[in-house]
Amino acid sequence: MRRLARPTLLALPALALAVAGLFHPHHLTYDTSWRWFTLHLPGLLVFPLVGLALAALVGTRTDPLAWAIRVTAYVYATFYTALDVISGVAAGYVTHELGPGVPRPEAVSLLFRIGTPLGELGSWALLATCALVVVDQVHRHRARGAVALVLLPGAWLVHVGHIFAPEGVVGMLLLGVGTAAAATADATPPN
Repeated sequence: MRRLARPTLLALPALALAVAGLFHPHHLTYDTSWRWFTLHLPGLLVFPLVGLALAALVGTRTDPLAWAIRVTAYVYATFYTALDVISGVAAGYVTHELGPGVPRPEAVSLLFRIGTPLGELGSWALLATCALVVVDQVHRHRARGAVALVLLPGAWLVHVGHIFAPEGVVGMLLLGVGTAAAATADATPPN
């Protein structure tokens, strides 16, 4: 039971975002704006934890690969949180405050124009982090470390689908499962 505590804890951020993705509206309108806004508020706390969980897989190691994982996880956490603040919290709040029946002003579109590329940079960093984690896991655990490969399609699905259902939800599920699997491989003694 104790052996599963760390993998479960490291999987929780991505799994929580997968659940949130089931409720994430696909389009921002006045009718969806309050849900859009309120879903992104806790996202400010949870999106960075996905990167932290991946960085935690290298523990306190100080080798270059461990540092590369930490740095790319940090870049993901920073830029994806910027997306969350701008295109999630700010755009949702402004759209709701404008009231019903008001067409989206150019100012809200401008929020997406800056939030989207910041999120894109963050999602590329997430892909890089996952690729580095796979290299690290396979290097240290050989075939047993290959369980981390599920991180790659997970990160790709988040890259193309944010946390929108179905792609983003599946992507976050795979990130949670892959992080837990890598943590389990770390905790399993070699044969």
